[in-house]
Parts: sequence; structure tokens; C-alpha cells
Amino acid sequence: MLTFGNLERLAAARRISRREFVQQSLLLGTAAGVALGRFDRAMAAAPQRGGTFRQALTGGSSGDVLDPAKILDSYMINVSFGQLRNCLTEVAPDGSLRGELAEEWEASEDATQWRFRLRKGVEFHNGRSLAIQDVIASFNHHRNEDTGSAAAGIVEAITDIRADGDWVVFDLSGGNADFPFICSDYHLAICPATDEGSIDWQSGVGTGGYMLENFDPGVNTITKRFDGYWKEDAAFFDSVENLFISDVAARTNGLRSNELDSIANLDLKTLHLLKRDPDINVVPTNGNKHCTLPMHCDAAPFDNVDVRLAIKYAVNREEMLEKILKGLGEVGNDSPIGPANIYRATAEEMPQRPYDPDKAKWHLQQAGMEGLAVTLHTADSAFEGAVDAAELLSQSARAAGMDVTVQRDPDDGYWSNVWLVKPWCASYWGGRPTEDWMFSQVYSAGADWNESHWDNPRFNELLVQARAELDESRRREMYVEMQRLCSDDGGALIPIFMAYTQAVRGNVGLPDQLANNWELDGHRNAERWWFNG
Repeated sequence: MLTFGNLERLAAARRISRREFVQQSLLLGTAAGVALGRFDRAMAAAPQRGGTFRQALTGGSSGDVLDPAKILDSYMINVSFGQLRNCLTEVAPDGSLRGELAEEWEASEDATQWRFRLRKGVEFHNGRSLAIQDVIASFNHHRNEDTGSAAAGIVEAITDIRADGDWVVFDLSGGNADFPFICSDYHLAICPATDEGSIDWQSGVGTGGYMLENFDPGVNTITKRFDGYWKEDAAFFDSVENLFISDVAARTNGLRSNELDSIANLDLKTLHLLKRDPDINVVPTNGNKHCTLPMHCDAAPFDNVDVRLAIKYAVNREEMLEKILKGLGEVGNDSPIGPANIYRATAEEMPQRPYDPDKAKWHLQQAGMEGLAVTLHTADSAFEGAVDAAELLSQSARAAGMDVTVQRDPDDGYWSNVWLVKPWCASYWGGRPTEDWMFSQVYSAGADWNESHWDNPRFNELLVQARAELDESRRREMYVEMQRLCSDDGGALIPIFMAYTQAVRGNVGLPDQLANNWELDGHRNAERWWFNG
């Protein structure tokens, strides 16, 4: 049955003319004048094609390359993963997983084999059709030790990749129910295979919504819309100019002077000025990015769980959220699983740990360490506001009888001389799309990035079991228990989750929901945003 709402949706999708809209509206009993107004509003709200989108990105370098194996930071993630190329799967704005170059997938009962059926009718920018061999070569690029891929760790469980008719088949060394999520990783974007079985990453040719026009590492990258893009309602700009601007003041001034259309990683100290500008929209999104203060669980005094709990009760998380992040984020509960993860424990499953100096004192008494004196290492480079956050913790811990000395270390060399070296320091993580991914990289025994040196046998056991569990309810139970173990026994103090902060000019159209797995709409903003007419 045709309704007026149906007509508006057809107009927004440009599937009905102005005349047809009015004619059908009259049949539904709507006056012509009202119908014309509703038609214009529907058209204005719909994504418009055209224009050059100018965005300032961070995380660029003169050493940037188009090789997906070497991509490490936000600039090239946005360009490669968000404009030039596609993956087998994609994290949707609501956090669910949907097919991108793969239309469907299925697993064996033990999740050790996964089969993906490729989407038909997909073309690379050079006009060649996507084939299974492109997928095989793209994954093998990261499996090749000579590549030195940053994604080597997430593909090491793949023992074989092969074609089976219209399907590409992955055999794994162990069950992994999250393998389709792994296939959405920005490193695993699909490039065209060469005759030798490697990939052509040098040209920047992909299946994405934009083609490479100019690449000047550490300066700018220009892409142009690919008219043969297989996604119909995506990639609305004619072109995208990606500028690397590390200075936050320069980014802010560029947006305010209309030299830029979008910026990310806002200066929280001057955020109020942007909010006052009627031509600018500030758009924060709460995701999995969080700050951590990891304590080495194998070094005194942090090898005592009561000391770890005392410190966790001695931090005023709400104060830190308001004073450091200006309220843009949420308090943490000493678990790295954030709002963009699907198995995050609810408040009922894992009540929020409060600021409780008396309880902190009790735990110090249990440890026999009243009047504890410890040093917290930090630097500006640890995360924005890290030094101020450490000072706030030092102040709040005094009420529990603790003496926390804040050691401000040099920014230069912090990640090589302090992180993973000092027994208590400041750090941060962008989070991961799945619980297993986050836990495996940072919290499992023996992980290279286990920054707290935590080794909990029950946690390690659950990690392996949950990875291969295909029953959703049982998986949830396991991951909730693992979050409790992190919070109650782990060495990571996680006081706050930091919102992704971005701002756009008022003429930039945004979808109703922005993805929160990364900044800038999951780094898909060039594909999902548009200019309003």
C-alpha cells in the first residue's frame, strides 16, 4: 500500500520526479502546496552528489606508503581503507557485521573453516573484474614473512586459502568465531593480484568508491570518484582532498575559515569556541578508545591484587572524565571492552567501580601496605591530558593514604623507554572490533603487548574456549566473566573511555548514525557523507 511516507522515501532516493510526487500526493488527499514543500524537504535531506570534500587528517608521515601491510595510523587508514579499497566484510554504523566484497559466509561446526562467496559485478578502478585470486593474493601478502606486515599476527592462524567454485575457503589452525570480523580489518583490504601471484599495491588501484589521483606522502592525497563503484548509495563527493595537518590549531583555524570541511581529534581546551560557531557542527562519538594505566603484575608492589584494587578504588573517574575530556566519553570500569563491542558487560552484569577511598584503605590493609608510595610514569604523548590525569589520580589517592608521585617523562622515546618497561605508566588503546581481538593482543599471557604482564589461568582458558564458540549466549557468558576478571584481578586501571571528536562545516550532510569503531564514521566518512544542497 502506497503511503505518504513511502513517497518521501522515494523522493529522497531520487526514484520519483517532482510531478509524480505531487500527482500521487493528490491521490492520497494531500494538497498540492503541502506536497511540494514535503518534496523539497525530502530532496534536501537526501545525500547530494558533487563537490570536493576537504578534510584534515592526523597520523600522516612522509614515510607513508600505499602498501596495506604497512598502514599503521589514521591518515592512511582513511585513504586506503575508506576511499580506495574494500574488504571482504564491513563493520556497519550500528556495530554489526555486514558483507562488503563478500555477499555471504559460513563456518564449519568447529569454526576452523570459513567460506566466503564473493559479490558479483565488482570492478577494480582499472576495469578488471574482482576475482577470487585477488582475495587469495591479498591475504597471502600478509602471510608472507618477507612482507613484514603489521597484520601478520591476525592472519597467522590461516593455514590455507583456496578457491572452491564461487567461494574462497580459509582453513584455520584453531576455531575462531570472529574470523569474519577479522576480515574487516583495514590491513586486509583487497588489491588486484599480479600474474606472479603477488598484489599490485603501488598503483593504489582498488574496488573502492574513489580512485587515486595524486599521492604526496606526509602532505596530501587527492582521490576522484569512481563512476563504476558497485555501491549505489555511497561515495557522493566528486573528489576528496586529504591533507595531513598535525597541528590542532591549524586544523581548527582551517575549519573556521572555511578552508576545510572536516577535522578530527579536536583540541578539548578550545572546543567551546567551535561549539559557538553557527557554521560548524561538533560531532563526538563514543567508541572503544580508552586510556590505561597498566601496573606490572609481576613487579612489587603491583604483584599483590589488593594493591591493584586499592589503586582502582582510589581514582575519581567522574572527575577525570569532566576535567580531562570535558565530558566527551564515559567512565571506565577497568575492562577494555567498550561501547562498540557487542559482548560488553552491562551495569547489572558488572557494576561500576566507584571512587571509594575507604575501600582503597581496606585493600591496602589487607596487603599490609598502608601508606603506599608509588611512582606513575607519564608524558603528553601517552594520550591527550595524560599528565593532568595522573595529577588528578595523585590527588584523589591521598584520601586513601597513598603517595603517588607523578613522573613526567620526555615525549621523545616514551613508547620505547617507558611503555612496557616501567612498572606503572600511562598508555592508551583505540580498542578492537571484537573482544577476542582486544584480549588476545593485550591481555593474554605471553602477548607481545601485554602491558600489565598479567597472567590469569582462568582468563587464558576462557579466551581459547570463547574464540571457537559459535553459540552466542555461551560466548557472551564467557566474555562477561573475562571482563570481570580484568576488572577485579587484572593490572590495567582503565578510568575513562575517550570519545572520538570530529567537527564539520554546516553544509556537510551526515547519516543518522555514525560508526563508533573508529573516528570519522569508522574512517568511512568519504563514502558515507555528502554536501547538502
